[in-house]
Amino acid sequence: MDDVRVRVGTATLLSLISFMSVTGAVLAFIWWLIFTPNIRLVFRNRLLLPSVSVIGFFSIILELTGGEGAGYFIRMLVIILIGAWLLYEQKQNDFLNMGSWLLGTRLGFDLGMVAEIAIQTLNDLDTDFQRIRVAGNLKGCAWGPGSIVPSGLILVKRTLSRAQDTTDLLAVRGYTGGGTREPVFSLSSRDAIAGFFALCMAIIVFLPVSELFILS
Repeated sequence: MDDVRVRVGTATLLSLISFMSVTGAVLAFIWWLIFTPNIRLVFRNRLLLPSVSVIGFFSIILELTGGEGAGYFIRMLVIILIGAWLLYEQKQNDFLNMGSWLLGTRLGFDLGMVAEIAIQTLNDLDTDFQRIRVAGNLKGCAWGPGSIVPSGLILVKRTLSRAQDTTDLLAVRGYTGGGTREPVFSLSSRDAIAGFFALCMAIIVFLPVSELFILS
């Protein structure tokens, strides 16, 4: 999608219906298969499979304790796939443009900048994760469940360190909040069609089709 407004709105809507019910998750997954690069996302996003593994672990625990682990897994899996698509489609300054357009040059600019920093952090986490795996392979360490905790500690430490560096940089440059941004958007026909079908799926979830008709 070229228009970040339609992209974020669609991702939010599909994530909401996926979280609400398994039916919504199935419909959102169908949309994901049709309007996104689908399988290519799985291979391009190296954090996707570890995220699914974590969700699967908690789903098994939930199922064993009498909860609806299977339904939870399906719903969260689709939400993760939608998030991976949103990250894949993101272009530099997209969220900054949308924030400034939606909420103005003060709050909107600040929120947009925070979103841009968050996306950059995710990309940095992906890079760090691959470096950890390469380092482990060079040392002959097998990757497994025992690697999750030490790897996680390294990722958290590096993320906090980058956050401190970013804070120091903004302070040195005298940033106090807000900024000027003139966003430009491009709405394609594909964006409109994909957004329309996402809206139709949301209507099906929120308002069952049978209620649209007078049934005897």
